[in-house]
Amino acid sequence: MAKFNFDSEILKKIDFKGGLLPAIVQDFENNQVLMLAYMNEESLKRTIESGTTWFWSRSRKEYWNKGATSGHFQYVKSISVDCDYDTILLEVEQIGAACHTGNRSCFFNKLTV
Repeated sequence: MAKFNFDSEILKKIDFKGGLLPAIVQDFENNQVLMLAYMNEESLKRTIESGTTWFWSRSRKEYWNKGATSGHFQYVKSISVDCDYDTILLEVEQIGAACHTGNRSCFFNKLTV
């Protein structure tokens, strides 16, 4: 798996004071938003080291590697942090479905305006 090298100054600025940060997952080829999950410092570290996405499950209270049970892995292409250092954006190569419902994206429920 690919390992990422990050500017240590950027990593130090990430604001994990609240414990969990939102992590937006986006398809690196077409920019489709696939899902939103939560990361803490350890899950970000695991993601950087493995090259696949790791999150903290708020309901199960445990780490989960996306695809470990479903086979629908996310291979990380880039990681960015927003201007306030409190939201993570992961651009990934999505294998299979991102959503636990089997949909490519978790954002399939459309509201009409």
